[in-house]
Amino acid sequence: MTWSKMKQSLDSFLCPALYGRVEYCATSYRYLSDKVGRCHIKVDKKNIFNMNDTSTLIRWYQTEHEIKNDPNIQISINSEEIEAVRKGTKGTVPEDRLKVIARDRKISEYAKEMLYLQSVLSKSNFNIVANRFLAISIEESLESNDILLNILALVDRRVGKKRLLKMAEKMKLKHPIVQYFYELRLSTFDMGN
Repeated sequence: MTWSKMKQSLDSFLCPALYGRVEYCATSYRYLSDKVGRCHIKVDKKNIFNMNDTSTLIRWYQTEHEIKNDPNIQISINSEEIEAVRKGTKGTVPEDRLKVIARDRKISEYAKEMLYLQSVLSKSNFNIVANRFLAISIEESLESNDILLNILALVDRRVGKKRLLKMAEKMKLKHPIVQYFYELRLSTFDMGN
């Protein structure tokens, strides 16, 4: 699909309140017909998301340590995870330490997954992911671990306020760029949409 047709399709799925605010942009190279160079997403004329640029307004993590020490990341643990630690330590660890150990294990897994998804995203092709978004259901895009699919789904007109509000807890565990677009979309409901 040509970039102009893809952009037109993506624009047609934007929620009305974001039309004109969210822009899908691409640079193309001369002499390479129909080949897109770099793609990025602008919000209110500011480059918010560029798959090949870590200098945008959203934080991109470089190390697992950065993620573990980010105060904005809230990881909740459940009794099953604490019980798994208790069994693993054979009951020799005090109760309050079990929670700390369980949280550290969970945030370590989360950090590794987030870094992996960032690296996959930087190597991926916007066109391929956008074509996939246009071919699959909105539910698949929302449930996917692909950051770009999540973003495209969050600004989609087919996602309503009720569904967005139900996703609040899941969004806490998503990449900051996904959280940004989630908050952007929630703000459209304050404006009457």
